[in-house]
Amino acid sequence: MPYFRYRAVDEMGRVVKGVVEGTEVSAIESSIRGAGLYPIQIRRLSPWMARTKALLRGRVKRKDIIEFSNNLSVMLRAGIPLLTALQDIASTTENKYFREKIVAISKMVQMGATLSEAVEAHRDVFPDIFIRLVRVGEETGRLDQSLKDISEHLQRIESLASAVKRSLIYPIFTIVATLSAMIFWLVYVLPKLANLFRELNLALPLLTRVIMGVSEFTKNNWLWILSVPVGLFVLYKLLKRNRRLRLRFDRAKLKLPLIKLIVHNKILAIFSEQMRILLVAGIGIDRVFEIVSEVLGNEYAKEAVLAVRDDVMAGDTISEALRRHDVFPLMLVRMVHVGEQTGALDEQFSFLSEYFINRLEDISQKIGKLLEPIVIVILGLFFILVILGLLIPVYDLVSKIGMGG
Repeated sequence: MPYFRYRAVDEMGRVVKGVVEGTEVSAIESSIRGAGLYPIQIRRLSPWMARTKALLRGRVKRKDIIEFSNNLSVMLRAGIPLLTALQDIASTTENKYFREKIVAISKMVQMGATLSEAVEAHRDVFPDIFIRLVRVGEETGRLDQSLKDISEHLQRIESLASAVKRSLIYPIFTIVATLSAMIFWLVYVLPKLANLFRELNLALPLLTRVIMGVSEFTKNNWLWILSVPVGLFVLYKLLKRNRRLRLRFDRAKLKLPLIKLIVHNKILAIFSEQMRILLVAGIGIDRVFEIVSEVLGNEYAKEAVLAVRDDVMAGDTISEALRRHDVFPLMLVRMVHVGEQTGALDEQFSFLSEYFINRLEDISQKIGKLLEPIVIVILGLFFILVILGLLIPVYDLVSKIGMGG
């Protein structure tokens, strides 16, 4: 989303400057006026300047917004006025940039703006679902409950992100550590021993010659070897720009052993959680599926969700539409069907969201246990070959010395 720099005047006649995120000048002007300011100039920043501003301004983490939502919910439930609660939270917030945002929001509320209008002026920090649920809370008179729902939603997304990271960190660390150990031996240790064997004019057996050849090749081409995975990654990113190839890649991810466990459960967890929170927000079902399709991060799953939307708009139930696509397991379809029958669809999606997040946690632990013996076997075979390749010529040398003695 583009950034705009503005100059405005407050009620005391002081000039106020700032940078806001938005799509249209008219919407930004309205949000500035809502803050009790009178805009003088609004100018769109270049993409380069916008990125620079984003880097310099600091970063608001998801955990900061979770803490803000939860604390504000608790304070409102305790009967503390909204303005007082915002000021108290701002005074105890450690993140300087986020503290400035909360202060700006409290000033807008003081000027007569609603909380949803105030946070909407800061879309660069608060996600769209935050603004929608705050508006729902204001309309229903249950702002504290809406803020609690936001906190729980963001906490689930945070748990999901952490589960995915844990499932990937161990395999990546294991692969890097294993390859590093092998390259160290091939580039540093074995060449020295090869020089020693050459000086002794030993007749090297085939296994030793193969090992020394691999070592020499690795030593001379280690930079190219390390650049291969980087090149493959760049090529993959370039190919994914093509929609057809992206669709094939994303479909393949759902079929590859081990990878499909992570990718599929991640998709199902995001789908369930987003469906839950968007239904709670009271968004129209057609718009719900559009929003969900954009956040799945998988083109194949996106196509399935959009097809489900079309079927639902044509008159099918959600469970009937989901049943036609292999992305959605039968258990999910059955639970959605029950939710539709009982009118508790959001509760069913809540259970499904927790279920798939817990599955990801379990998978991340099992991947670690599965990889340990594989790594031990690979390293063991490598060092057995290396040791045999080194011991055979040494044994021949000792035998010759013994016979000569």
